Amino acid sequence: MPESNFIIAVAAFAFVLAGFVKGVLGQGLPTVAIGLLSLVMSPGEAAALIVIPALITNIWQGWYGPSLMPLIRRLWPTLLASFVGTFVATALGLGLLTPDAAALARKALGIALILYGILGVSRIQLQVPPRAEPWLGPAMGAANGAVATATGVFMVPVIPYIQSLGLTRDDLVQAQGISFTVSTLALTLVLLDNGTLNATNAAGSMVAMVVTFVGMFLGQYVRTLVHPEVFRFLFFVGMLALGTHLAFLR
Repeated sequence: MPESNFIIAVAAFAFVLAGFVKGVLGQGLPTVAIGLLSLVMSPGEAAALIVIPALITNIWQGWYGPSLMPLIRRLWPTLLASFVGTFVATALGLGLLTPDAAALARKALGIALILYGILGVSRIQLQVPPRAEPWLGPAMGAANGAVATATGVFMVPVIPYIQSLGLTRDDLVQAQGISFTVSTLALTLVLLDNGTLNATNAAGSMVAMVVTFVGMFLGQYVRTLVHPEVFRFLFFVGMLALGTHLAFLR
């Protein structure tokens, strides 16, 4: 019972913090939640718990706004490759979000978080020329599907790619939400197929959604009081530390 209570406490903290980060930065919900939850459970179980909060918050972020159709017309090859790439990676044996592969998935997640943290802390400004989008977008999408299949995190490399397209701030936030939604749907189908997402996890994910929204509303309020760039730096430093722990110290 004490161990169960500890896991519940860690899960509650993870979802409040993940929602808070999402409220401040407009991203980071699955990254934070899966990273922290993987300290006490397998990445696959963690991914199953974030399905509903991630889907609802990303639909809210990405699918309402005047730029929806222009962004879809520009990004659809990337989005399609990300969706299909998730299942191709699973068929090729890269799907690690199962209980049997928990240890390996945890290390893969740690490495993904380290790369994500390095990109964020370094503030490397990538620029993709328009002529490269037709081939680079699908390549980044397919790679993103493979990473999501192995780790449950769908930030790398598609989000740095989207950030390199020169979008306005509002369009960038919406584009990230659209990408997250597509990746969440694909990941949900994979977790259903391998049995990791079941009725128990789905019920837990519903509860997690409520907790996540509490954190997100708090984050949206705090965003008006703090400098987002300072919080952003601290967030990526935290991802580096968490990734190092998962990959090398656990």
